[in-house]
Amino acid sequence: MKASALNPWLLSVAPMMDWTDRHFRYLLRLISQWVRLYTEMVVDQSILLGNRAKLLDFNPEEHPVALQLGGSVPERLAEAARIGEAWGYDEINLNLGCPSERVQGGGFGACLMLEPERVAACMAAMRQAVGVPVTAKHRLGVDEMEDYRYVARFVERLAGVGVGVFIVHARKAYLKGLSPAENRTVPPLRYDWVYRLKEDFPHLTIVLNGGVRTLEEAEAHLERVDGVMLGRAVYEDPFVLAEADRRFFSSSRQVDRFWVARQMMGYARAQLERGLPLWAVARHMLNLFKGQPGGRLWRRLLSEGACRRGAGVEVLEAALERVMAESERRLGVQSGR
Repeated sequence: MKASALNPWLLSVAPMMDWTDRHFRYLLRLISQWVRLYTEMVVDQSILLGNRAKLLDFNPEEHPVALQLGGSVPERLAEAARIGEAWGYDEINLNLGCPSERVQGGGFGACLMLEPERVAACMAAMRQAVGVPVTAKHRLGVDEMEDYRYVARFVERLAGVGVGVFIVHARKAYLKGLSPAENRTVPPLRYDWVYRLKEDFPHLTIVLNGGVRTLEEAEAHLERVDGVMLGRAVYEDPFVLAEADRRFFSSSRQVDRFWVARQMMGYARAQLERGLPLWAVARHMLNLFKGQPGGRLWRRLLSEGACRRGAGVEVLEAALERVMAESERRLGVQSGR
């Protein structure tokens, strides 16, 4: 299946706390020009009261990029959404799926699925405040909800205030007793429920999230839903997306890991000039050569060198030289550009 302007959500990378910051998104955009990217969740109050540039700045190359918000007060979310749109984001997404105790303590995330009327008010307020799409990312339910009808009613209620895009993590969430990591693996995946949502609401854009690790799996799901969102598989190996543009977006563009590494060196140099430590960028590059000759060596050299105080781009340059030499030694071929 190929993307069109009518379906910007065909393939995307999930918002992931501590991972999908602007540096990792820049790395992903080097690999794929078209996959839709999402920020980490940003709490509405942080935007209203905090350092907006630090929270919201992004690289122009990241488009299309969406801002994910956390919150539960319609007026605050509306103002945060308005600021996000003015900052240049292509979409505002509301987090209705995070089950962490910290997020619950703030009264938002997955626990909001227990308050569909409040969620509807939040979504309506955000939609009235901005012109870009306002979308929902949610679970199939929480705690002991075992009834498809609940999530169907939830979707129907939000659709009633004009929400047209639903990113559905195909698991329910346990609000107590499981860690966030366990909530990503212990509750069983129910892809059939997500497929059924698309069947029951054919006019809505339904994006499936949860447990998808390869582009082949994404293609299979796209026979039943409008879009697929990948998550941790992309962080564990960013080159999972290497064929995304060709498979999904009718592009002949191809890149290799050595080219991406060199581009990231230039990017890291610019960030160092802005006062950021090398590790802020390099930590997202650890898995760039995963599964490749020299991949473990690359990870070790960056882990040991890039986190040192005052570390510079020469750490990356030296590591890349070692990996290229190892690759040539083991494969007997010349790599890179």
